[in-house]
Amino acid sequence: MRYIPAVVIGAGPTGASAAIMLGQHNIQTLVLERWPEVYPLPRAVHFDDEVFRIFAAMDLEGEVSAISRPAPGMRLTDAQHRVLANLRREREIHGYPQANMFDQPDLERVLRNALDKYPSVEFRGGVEVFAVEQAPGIGGVMRVRYREGDTEHEVWTDAVLGCDGANSMTRGVVGAKMEDFRFQQQWLVVDIATTEPLDVYDGVQQVCDSNRAATFMPITPQRYRWEFRLKAGERPGDFTHHRVLELTRPWLENVDLEKVTFLRQACYTFRGVVADKWQRGRVFLLGDAAHQTPPFIGQGLCAGIRDAANLVWKLALVLDGMADDRILDTYEAERRPYARRVVKLAIVVGAAMTGGPAQFNSVRNGAIRAVTRLTGSEDEFVTALWPTFSEGPLVHQGGRGKRTGDVFAQPLIGGQRLDALIGLNWAIIYRGADRTAAFDAETRRFFESLGLSVVRVGAADTEAHALLDFYHADAVLIRPDRIVAAAADSPDLRTWQRRLAAAGINPTTVKELR
Repeated sequence: MRYIPAVVIGAGPTGASAAIMLGQHNIQTLVLERWPEVYPLPRAVHFDDEVFRIFAAMDLEGEVSAISRPAPGMRLTDAQHRVLANLRREREIHGYPQANMFDQPDLERVLRNALDKYPSVEFRGGVEVFAVEQAPGIGGVMRVRYREGDTEHEVWTDAVLGCDGANSMTRGVVGAKMEDFRFQQQWLVVDIATTEPLDVYDGVQQVCDSNRAATFMPITPQRYRWEFRLKAGERPGDFTHHRVLELTRPWLENVDLEKVTFLRQACYTFRGVVADKWQRGRVFLLGDAAHQTPPFIGQGLCAGIRDAANLVWKLALVLDGMADDRILDTYEAERRPYARRVVKLAIVVGAAMTGGPAQFNSVRNGAIRAVTRLTGSEDEFVTALWPTFSEGPLVHQGGRGKRTGDVFAQPLIGGQRLDALIGLNWAIIYRGADRTAAFDAETRRFFESLGLSVVRVGAADTEAHALLDFYHADAVLIRPDRIVAAAADSPDLRTWQRRLAAAGINPTTVKELR
């Protein structure tokens, strides 16, 4: 009987990222992927600064920088390509550009290659997983069965991460159904490569036209994408190459088509759905297996990477014997409401930019001009609606206006980025006098066992002071996924220990037993 602590089904960006994170925790992991090689056609094209920060935490900052480029933001235009608004994405509060464009096969190669860094991670491509079964009478152990060619294999495991996409087999194992937000649109996606860059806006252009909504994106210096919404009654077969040339002509009017290669055209149905269950025991859904997001705010790939960042550190604590399964229940409790909010936000933004009867185009476009002048930028609108984690076992409300449950930004402290100071661990960021030494040895040992980093904000660290002011706190407790777990007027180790222990974390007992 072959036993491996964790099995990841699917090696797209979500699955590969989850496997890398497990490798960083030295958890023996088997990755099972349907395709033997990276799927060659482009799909996802955008990730944000929080996700870039996650890639950097996987020690992939240089590789990801090399295959991506920052985008200045989004330009909204009318059907005649007259500018309605420029929505800038220029802040770098997490240490990285807010908007980044990339070609998915390039990113997948970076992630697949990174798997080789970890002796504890084994990748098997060209296999089909056909069963995940709970072993009768053997605790929480599961059997994963897969085919490789004509040969069937099985492996026993403590945890299964289903990163197997929209048509997930794992979703059936969990017993999940998709909550449908009744958003469904067909869009034509066209990808090209050129030998010379096009003379176009460097960010994303959204054509706000109810008659023929469209999106145009420079991906890399020589790759570009269009998305055109199909009208009622149109079918994928209607779009001949001549028809596609007509649709793309406004961007290619003065371009020598001999220098343009049409890589593909395909029709996709954009949906907004979220699974009603994300886990069953230690079988988990991540990425498109758990949620599918319309592309209007560029969060499809990002959501899956966030799933992995939320789950893996918790699972690693459990598999290392430093926490019990109560902590795993926080995965769905935190991520599902968050994903629902993001899907709904994408639907609202898409409707605002492209929806409504054609006769209301001028009214809608006038409203876009007015709203963007009022708010000044997309950031203020999106930030106001962006989800945070509610109070729960791993997010503690501090009272008196203190803020918790969102990602702590990455300021410079003592001339270094925060993540370089704290690594992959829990951390306390504080200002003022150091009161942590005053706590009893047992409390301090609890946090030391978690690898806690303690970082004091100096007088010159203005960005960090501004962040603490934002949280109305002089001390914050940050989880390994950079979520603010607690905020207080000073480090409150005893209270924080009690709450974390109630969530299932108990590292000191395990350390002593070892």
